[in-house]
Amino acid sequence: MIRAVVFDVGECLVDETREYGTWADWLGVPRHTFAAMFGAVIAQGRDYRETFQEFRPGFDLTEEREKRAEAGKPEWFGEDDLYADVRPALTALREAGLWVGIAGNQTVRAGGLLRGLDLPSDLIATSDDWGASKPDVTFFEKVIEATPAEPGEILYVGDRLDNDIRPAVQAGLLTALIRRGPWGTIQQHDPDADAITTMRIDSLSELPERVAKFNAGER
Repeated sequence: MIRAVVFDVGECLVDETREYGTWADWLGVPRHTFAAMFGAVIAQGRDYRETFQEFRPGFDLTEEREKRAEAGKPEWFGEDDLYADVRPALTALREAGLWVGIAGNQTVRAGGLLRGLDLPSDLIATSDDWGASKPDVTFFEKVIEATPAEPGEILYVGDRLDNDIRPAVQAGLLTALIRRGPWGTIQQHDPDADAITTMRIDSLSELPERVAKFNAGER
């Protein structure tokens, strides 16, 4: 039985297109050039943060976030950056009696922005809140501690095999891989995308029915 569904944030709930565009602007790089390098870094299996190093060696993301904030250009996302299927899907899951959580690798500031959106959820937590970041399994142990269900009753929904699915499976969670965003697109043909996931989806709109079928034994 799936009794709880926990969602990643970036490219699962929040479309980060605009945000990465503002990073390109901050670096003084054409947006399409930044996007192309971003995709290349991911396809090579490297940490996405290395994208910044390609344009500015020695770039410190934490320091640059602070500089942006001081310059009046902080990282930001709002209602318009949510994917259109987010609110309907979360609402439907809660109406079906499932516990709904949101937990991803995000800053304290991002956590505040998420809470300000008043999403239909029972928990909003970030890696900064917990002092543990994906893909460290400790992050998923925190998810388990915060969720009123057993590990095998928790479905973690994410767009990345490396950061979301593999460590969640290692922690004993069920998983749903959504095919959208850079990682979801680039990693979709990896054998693990089918081999280790509980389900694959193209939209969060599919989740309520997929969860209901899973719980009815129609797998």
